[in-house]
Amino acid sequence: MQLDHEYLARSMARLSGVPVRVFEGRTLRCAFYPAPLPRDPMALYETELFSIESHVGYYTSPLFHCYGVLNAMGLRYVLGPTSQIMANDQQLRALAFQLDVPADETGAFLDGMRAISPLPAETLLQMLLTLNHLLHDGERLTLSDVTIADDEQRLIKTRVEQRRTEQNYETEGTAAQAHNTLQIEALLMGIVRSGDSAALRRWLAQAPLVQGGKIAADQLRQQRNLFIVTATLISRAAIQGGLREDDAFSLSDAYIQRVELLTGYGQIMNLQYNMILEFTEQVERLRRGKHASKLALDVANYVRHHLSEPIRVDKMAEAFYLSRPYLSAKFKQETGRSLTDFILSEKTEEAKRLLRYSDKSQSAISAYLGFSSQGHFAKVFEKYAGMTPGEYKAKHSA
Repeated sequence: MQLDHEYLARSMARLSGVPVRVFEGRTLRCAFYPAPLPRDPMALYETELFSIESHVGYYTSPLFHCYGVLNAMGLRYVLGPTSQIMANDQQLRALAFQLDVPADETGAFLDGMRAISPLPAETLLQMLLTLNHLLHDGERLTLSDVTIADDEQRLIKTRVEQRRTEQNYETEGTAAQAHNTLQIEALLMGIVRSGDSAALRRWLAQAPLVQGGKIAADQLRQQRNLFIVTATLISRAAIQGGLREDDAFSLSDAYIQRVELLTGYGQIMNLQYNMILEFTEQVERLRRGKHASKLALDVANYVRHHLSEPIRVDKMAEAFYLSRPYLSAKFKQETGRSLTDFILSEKTEEAKRLLRYSDKSQSAISAYLGFSSQGHFAKVFEKYAGMTPGEYKAKHSA
């Protein structure tokens, strides 16, 4: 049967509102997007996407954007990115920065990403399973065939049955094991609420064995459910610590979507530790060494969401329905710092992260963070970091 793959790809893109590409080997045959994109975000993850050899597979990016892959008839369909909750503007600007999108095209990139329809990962994969049925002579795969590894599941089942047998033998005639989660929960919530990442790392280094209740019939579902409970509690603690509700809920939802795609105990535990640490560090960055008032937290949240722009105090005051003089004076009174000092120190902290963990040039970082020139960026960085950007990068590259 002769199939028009370009027609199929175009139809899927129109029906789903998600980018669709067709490759022959590594050569792009055709691509369709809901709106023009100056750079294709999948370029960051080509290694992972081209390593998928199964008929249907998926990859989840660090932003929790899902990409679906279908291999059939010597071609590779790649759908995505999409997610039930798409990234916010600040995250999209960071993505554009990673892709080396020119500053004058960043707005078009954000518009193109906003045009993508938000879909749950399961919906994206179900579309590919339907197309796979057509392209592989009626093969009937299900979501579990894609998201659950049979070998890993057999291993998990063996371990579950062994452990159940051991528990039945060990506890025969004895009282059921008591829970110890309440004290641990209270400790963790307090750490997240205060944004004390150093205390969290110390606790994780010697964390006690958690003896939780049984809330699922099998070990994998048990771990996922415990993860979801933890995500719910941690996100609420972070909100109490000052994180904006929409940020906390979006981050929590993204982690929950991610855990549903994991099939190993170790993977879930590592993701859980990473989640708790990320929530704690986000609260820590908002509070940063001060007894945070509501105004200080509002300002910190505003700056966090506008790091990649030139931040103007008058615009910030307008967002808070305050006059500029009142906002500046009140912030100074409550924190002991001027707004300009706080904004520039936050931009410097972000610049440190980018210098240390990315391969971006100083000029690219300067432009991304909204500085008027590279010289201004270097001057500000040296003032707040105590060394030049080049010295900082050299120090942390050694």
